[in-house]
Amino acid sequence: MKSNSIIFNQQRISIEDVTAIARKEVSIELDKSSNYRQNIARGSEFLDQLLREDGAIYGVTTGYGDSCTVEVPADLVEQLPRQLYTFHGCGLGNVLDAKAGRAVLVSRLASLSKGYSGVSVELLEQLTLLLQKDIIPVIPEEGSVGASGDLTPLSYVAAVLCGERDVWYNGERRKTCDVFNELSITPHRLRPKEGLALMNGTAVMTALACLAFERTAYLSKLATRITALNVIASHGNAHHFDKILFDVKPHPGQQRVAARLREDLHAGEPPRNPNRLQDRYSLRCAPHIIGVIEDSLDWWRMMIENELNSANDNPIIDAEGEHVLHGGHFYGGHIAAVMDSMKTAVANIADLLDRQLAQLVDTKFNDGLPANLSGAKGARTAINHGFKAVQIGASAWTAEALKQTMPASVFSRSTECHNQDKVSMGTIAARDCLRVLQLTEQVTAAVLMAACQGVELRLELSGADPLSGGLLETYQSLREISPALGEDRALESELRQLIAAIQTQQLPIYGR
Repeated sequence: MKSNSIIFNQQRISIEDVTAIARKEVSIELDKSSNYRQNIARGSEFLDQLLREDGAIYGVTTGYGDSCTVEVPADLVEQLPRQLYTFHGCGLGNVLDAKAGRAVLVSRLASLSKGYSGVSVELLEQLTLLLQKDIIPVIPEEGSVGASGDLTPLSYVAAVLCGERDVWYNGERRKTCDVFNELSITPHRLRPKEGLALMNGTAVMTALACLAFERTAYLSKLATRITALNVIASHGNAHHFDKILFDVKPHPGQQRVAARLREDLHAGEPPRNPNRLQDRYSLRCAPHIIGVIEDSLDWWRMMIENELNSANDNPIIDAEGEHVLHGGHFYGGHIAAVMDSMKTAVANIADLLDRQLAQLVDTKFNDGLPANLSGAKGARTAINHGFKAVQIGASAWTAEALKQTMPASVFSRSTECHNQDKVSMGTIAARDCLRVLQLTEQVTAAVLMAACQGVELRLELSGADPLSGGLLETYQSLREISPALGEDRALESELRQLIAAIQTQQLPIYGR
């Protein structure tokens, strides 16, 4: 990270900025310069001017959505923003954890701080304060169709700014009003359009996409490292990743994966199993499968970061040109496309690793390793079953991940009296992607444990040199969590610890 603090203004922020703030690794500030603050103030002042001149402004002097034809009496205009977040307080399902909630606040602040939403400096300061004090809205996951933005989940952000509903604070779920009273924070009073500006955007889906991107990028490298371990355990052929071979198929991400495998396996040595010229696809084609992620990362990043750095509510307020521009920037189609693509690529990693594991435990395919990778000795082998149940579990998690890959974006529903007659489903796609990631990380943990067991057994059988370099680092990190499996033991606790280590990127891989 370039500094210990990230300043919000009209400058771009990155996925890494969002995730670092979400993990509480950096602090944030709102730009204090007079030029920036004057620019923000011009938007709300322009709206005030229009109101004084009796201008009709969508969501300010009219109802919302299909109710835009309903004129709001002048004496009720100030109450309209609170009505908006109140009637949207119907979210259901699980709630986002504090990390995801922070990412949502960052995403919304990034958009509103661009200066095209007609909000006040005070609103941006209140959003900033929530992040600085780590007061995080409790946001239900379900209820958004991804256009007109993440209305229902973002209503919980608007309500918290005004001192209502619940927050995560110091690891507990508490009433916002109680936390505000303790910290002497004055609830914000929403100005005209501020409720709409907060809620009518893509902040939830974009925040979740940032978190998914980071996890996917790490998973790609970890799956490559596990593949290298499985090549050793399976007595595989390192020549499958030869540089000359991959130079003739110029997908750069695929080539990166092959280069990482060469680094781990020292390709160029004789095949490890001279009796088998070609390994099965789950080893031989690993660069072609993992490489899809590596080659997609750049365009996923472009789409996510463009959305993150956009003004994505409606209407857009051009204070300098004195325009109120009605459009559809709340539409989450780009995030939906990324999430639908990402979850498919990630699920393919689960399927790849599951196939590698199936080979490793099966004496028909594992070239002499004990059945189910059991480490038991002598007569005890008859009652020990090693990784048999873990392989069944990995198969179950893989099946569920694959089942989740149906694209959400094609399931548009006409809502809100057919005003929102074509919607993105971007938030559902993002939630699906995170579920696929969770399941794939479970598979990854299981296969990493089995791969390290397989490597130990292979080295014991062959008398080959021990691991070195990055392979050794990953192996040692795994062994700190999960010792070698001799006699059968319940592995749930170790699997959970390893999944947590994967999700917090604690395992060293390729320069990390």
